[in-house]
Parts: sequence; C-alpha cells; structure tokens
Amino acid sequence: MSELNKLSLKEAISGIKEKKFSPKELFSDTIFRIKEVEGKLSSFITVNEGVEPAFVPPTAGLRRGEGRQDKHPLYGIPMAVKDVLSTKGIRTTASSKILEDYVPVYDATVVSRLKEAGAIIIGKTNCDAFAFGASTENSGYGSTKNPWDQNRVPGGSSGGSAAAVAADECIFSLGTDTGGSIRQPASFCSVTGLKPTYGSCSRFGLLAMASSFDCPGPIGKSVEDCEIVFNLMKGRDEKDGTSVDLGKVGEKGKKRKGGKTTIGIPKEFFTDAVDPEVRKSVLDSADLLSNNGYEIIDVSLPNTEYAIAVYYILVPSEISSNMARYTEVRFGKDRSFFEDEVERRIMIGTYALSTGYFDQYYNKASKARALIQKDYLNVFEKADLILSPVSPTTAFKLNEKTQDPLQMYLADILTVSANLAGIPGLALPCGFSSSGLPIGMQILGPHFSEDILFETGKKYQQITNWHLKKPNI
Repeated sequence: MSELNKLSLKEAISGIKEKKFSPKELFSDTIFRIKEVEGKLSSFITVNEGVEPAFVPPTAGLRRGEGRQDKHPLYGIPMAVKDVLSTKGIRTTASSKILEDYVPVYDATVVSRLKEAGAIIIGKTNCDAFAFGASTENSGYGSTKNPWDQNRVPGGSSGGSAAAVAADECIFSLGTDTGGSIRQPASFCSVTGLKPTYGSCSRFGLLAMASSFDCPGPIGKSVEDCEIVFNLMKGRDEKDGTSVDLGKVGEKGKKRKGGKTTIGIPKEFFTDAVDPEVRKSVLDSADLLSNNGYEIIDVSLPNTEYAIAVYYILVPSEISSNMARYTEVRFGKDRSFFEDEVERRIMIGTYALSTGYFDQYYNKASKARALIQKDYLNVFEKADLILSPVSPTTAFKLNEKTQDPLQMYLADILTVSANLAGIPGLALPCGFSSSGLPIGMQILGPHFSEDILFETGKKYQQITNWHLKKPNI
C-alpha cells in the first residue's frame, strides 16, 4: 500500500490535481487503514465502503469529469462525518440506540457543501450519544479509544472524528462543538480543530443538542487543512435563521490596525488546577510566539468561575426541549433506548425550567452568560487573541470519570466559556507530556475572527512540528 491516507488535505488535493494518484487509490488506502485499526479504536459507527467502486460524484459535472478541482476543490477527498450530522442515504444514529435504524433523506448543509466541493463521505464517526459528553464513552455503540494510548479516552463528544484524523482513517473530518467537543478531542488526539463563531456554519441537518450553542466545524491534520474546509462549509443558509452572511460582517473580525498582533494570557485559565506539564507547554508556546513577532500580555476573565455552572444549566435546558421530538411517532425507537447521560441531561434541564425554579436557575444563568460574554468583549478591546490550554489535563483513562458525572463535566472547564460567548476557538497541538500524551492549546478570538486565528495558527505550525507527529498503532 502507498499509504496515501497519511497525506494532509493540502497534499491530497495537490496529488490528485497533479495526477500523482487517483481518487480511487486515495480512497482504497483510506479504507485499508480503517480495516487495519478499527478493531483497536472504534472511531466509526458506519463505514461507507460501498461508494468505492462507483465513486458517485456529487454533480453531473463531476460525472463527466468537467472542471473537477477548478469547480470542486475537494474532488475525491475522503472525509469522515460525526454521526450527529445528517447524511442522505447513510445511517445517522447520533451514537444513540434510539436512532439505530434512522437513515436521513437529506444532508446537513455543511455536509452538502463539502460534497458539492467533491468530498466523499467515507464513514460516520462515533461520539457521545447526541453529543452529550466529554469522552465518547456515552455512546450507545461502545467507546472510541485514543490512538496515542488505547487505555485512554479520545475526548468528546467528537472523539471518533478526532481519533479518525489522528489515525489517518480519513483526510479530514467534521465535528460539532457545543462546549468544547471539537477542541478537547483535538487536544487529546494531537490534531487541529476549529470551533467557528456561532452562526458562521449552518446548523441545518444537525441533530440538535443546544441550539444557541451548537457549532459544526472541521478537524484536520493542520491549521491549513481546517482553513480549507471551513471556507467551503461556512456562510449563510436560508434553512438556518441563526446563520450569518459573512460578507456583511464588516470589520468585526479584523485585527486592529498597526503594531503587533496582541495575545492575552488569562490568569483564570492557568491556575493550580491545570496540570503543570500542560501549563508549561502552553506558556512555552506563548514565549515562542513572542519571539516571532507577537505581543503577549496578561488579561483577566473574572467570571470564568461561573462558566461550568451556567453552561450546565442552560445547555440541559435546551436539551430538554430539543429531545422532546423523540417520541417514536415520526422516527426512531421509544425512549427506553435513551442512554443514561441523555436521560440525566433531560432531567437536569426539565428541573431547571420547571415552575418555581425557572427564575432561580435558568434566568440567573442567562444573566451570568451575559457577564461572561462581556468579559471577552472587554479583553478584546486590548488583545487581538487569547491563548490558553484546551483542557486542564491530558487524556484521562477509560472509565476514570464515568461513575462521577460532575468530574466529567469539569473536563470542559476551559472550553465552555467560548461557547457561552459565541466566539471562535482554534485548538492545535503544542507538546507532549512526560508519558507521551498529547497536549493542546487553544487560540480564541472575537466574533468572526477566524482569519486571524488561522494566520496565527499557521505561523505557529510553521515554526513547530508537534502537528506532524503520528501515533504508533
């Protein structure tokens, strides 16, 4: 085998364009890799091997071979899709047994845009059921394993998507980030992931978790790969009223004129609760950026301490509403097939919204969310970006936190505030622990500042090689 599956997205696009190999050869190598390691990792719920012989293209133009990469820049690229994103004709379970036999009749908008660009869905990746979790252990189809240490979690909820990219089972993948579900598994698996600004990418066709938080986004082998995918999936969609016409955003996401790019280091994200090796790797990265033309300043996000409590009131409240549609009447099985964590979050949310508790919990949490948003706005008055760890620790062991939901929720402590504020965040590898586990950092920016995140992330990956290291599976 030529191991074309190990290529980055940029390399794969170039190789097909220059006719160094065919899309079918790339697809075959990727399927071979899935068969080689799936028994160890369980990254996928469904593998779409059936598209290999026919290589069904997304448009008539592609069938005739017209335009190809001119009009379809992802022509022949195998992508994996998190199983909470609807895929026409391909089973979409949300990793829950309640949807075990559900096959959508339409694609999620972000999926259809990438298919129109020529990408081929190689499979649907495992995640926590309905994306409720931080470890991919809440799946109805078993836990995904971390490619760097199969006794540890890959993170969640997009653990299958991150593990598949890290193990070269796809060229890139799609995940969703409601409270860190792209960034945290990207950190645990040593890949790159983008949580876009809320509204940058359509939520149509996403099996909703919390509608004012959910963000589909790319997971890739480099910042450059994520940038390519994001630019093809982003933008206004008439089927999602919260999606944004990025051409009308104006100067909101632009770097302040003149001088160096300024990066803020929030003291609340570097407390003693953060593992010393994680803290050191991220601060070393700040020093490296400082030596390469960036200005590093200290900043404060004083309401960070309330973020987890606010998140785990507001998100379960939205979950309790969204999950009401699963009645077995139109699709799916009866509610006895819900996983434990799904039931737990429905109950928490229903309680927070109930008579006598709505003002005490939901309304107070909504007001605190506004304070957290204001904290970020204040910081971005003096800093272009924020740099912090993604997670307080490296990947934890399988079953380490499953019996203590609160400890599992606290795994999101450094990621949820970005979702509360609706701002974008880019997670990328920045080192390894003494035991060989990946460490990730996140770069956060103001609303619609993805271009600055990509610029900074690409610069970092030009001067480091953390993102080039591969697990030995």
